Amino acid sequence: MVNNPYDYYKRTQVETASQGRLILMLYEGALKNLRSAHNSINHKDINRAHCMLMKTQDIIRELNTTLNMNAGEISQNLRNLYLYMLQRLVEANVSKDNEKIEEVIDLLTTLKGAWDTIILKNKAVIAP
Repeated sequence: MVNNPYDYYKRTQVETASQGRLILMLYEGALKNLRSAHNSINHKDINRAHCMLMKTQDIIRELNTTLNMNAGEISQNLRNLYLYMLQRLVEANVSKDNEKIEEVIDLLTTLKGAWDTIILKNKAVIAP
């Protein structure tokens, strides 16, 4: 039994989401965490920035490990991009560098936009 209705809603949302929607949720969570880290650095809250950057690294590791490497070149390109983002986030965390965070935000925003387009096209094909 879940005491918090919001937690129940979020759990149900994850459990019933399509694979594409789950990927979007991961991107959205990573972007939210990165914006929080950026803001925390601006406000000199180093501990919160560290926590948000670590959460984002966990999300990107999850995206990386769940890649279907049988999908060809695009999978390898995504893997390389995820590994690059992880490297930049480690560097950003060590130096508390918002420029590196902004770079990863830009990359994730672009990828999220591509997934948004894919999901919209799939809905259009499925719709009556």
